[in-house]
Amino acid sequence: MPKALKRILQVVGVVLVAAIVVVVGYLVYLETTYYRIADDTAIEVENNPNATLRTGTAYSAATYNIGFGAYTPDYTFFMDEGILADGTATVGEHSTAVSRESVEACTNGAVETLEGLGADFMLLQEVDTDSTRSYQVNQKAALESAFPDFSSTFAPNFHSGYLAYPFGDPHGVVNAGLLVLGDAHVDSATRRSYPIDEAFPTKFFDLDRCFLVERLPVVGGKELVLINNHMSAYDEGGLIRAQQLDLLTGILEAESAAGNYVIVGGDWNHALCGSETMYESGFQVPPWVSTFDESLLPTGFSIVRADNIETVPTCRNNDVPYEKGYTYTVTVDGFVVSDNVKATARNIDTGFAYSDHNPVLLTFELQ
Repeated sequence: MPKALKRILQVVGVVLVAAIVVVVGYLVYLETTYYRIADDTAIEVENNPNATLRTGTAYSAATYNIGFGAYTPDYTFFMDEGILADGTATVGEHSTAVSRESVEACTNGAVETLEGLGADFMLLQEVDTDSTRSYQVNQKAALESAFPDFSSTFAPNFHSGYLAYPFGDPHGVVNAGLLVLGDAHVDSATRRSYPIDEAFPTKFFDLDRCFLVERLPVVGGKELVLINNHMSAYDEGGLIRAQQLDLLTGILEAESAAGNYVIVGGDWNHALCGSETMYESGFQVPPWVSTFDESLLPTGFSIVRADNIETVPTCRNNDVPYEKGYTYTVTVDGFVVSDNVKATARNIDTGFAYSDHNPVLLTFELQ
């Protein structure tokens, strides 16, 4: 064998071995840094006010997935896929926000939106604290600062090592969670873990899904059980979400049997109230969309159908920039309440200016 060729083969061999070592080392790093937070974990209530809820009094609650401050209307996300009406496949581009300034602007816009709603309780999802994807902007701190008189509970639901994919725009380290802000006293808060897809490599990119349960005393001895919920996305066929719903409904049954008031708000990642084909678009229904079967709720619970649901969706697909009447939209955000809670809801049309979700405002009274 010519010396030159032998040298080339040696160099190629060294490069291949080095590449294998790097890949294996990175996979070991991901596996050793991966963990799930224990179920039934107590959460600290910060800045807890003294006010106690009363029956026969009007209150309001808002749910809003703020999308880690990335989703301006023209932003697309690499994990979002779609299918045009003619069958053409589409896919988003970005993994991180386009800039720190964009994250700060979207976070401030979300704060202003919430201030305008004037809700007594705010159930927020995809709130980053220290993440590569959002340029280390602490959204939790920004929201708490904007509502200094409100209690704050925070349940982590995404805590990853450095995710090197996609290679041109790696997702990086993520620290994010569910945040509840409220102006009434909270007796306790608990983080409950959802079942998730533990398959490789899905488990590294999916969240450590959970829901956050607050227990608020009501004059007269009962409790309001207020739940901030964020179910799995990118779950084609809805198998994982079915397991998650089964866990949640068991808790709803127990609380109803105890005579408590129950409100569950958040991002269900299910099409609510038949909204999967409700809005005009140039797309087919994406594979991830799963319809929420209200008959699976326990007796005594119902979805609060927004009074403007037929004209205002709460979520857009992120495979293409948002264009009203063209981009696929659906309502996946909203509230489920027990029958002893009188409630109405309204989807708030922000034009998806600060997130790929619109907020939902619930007005309610404990009977």
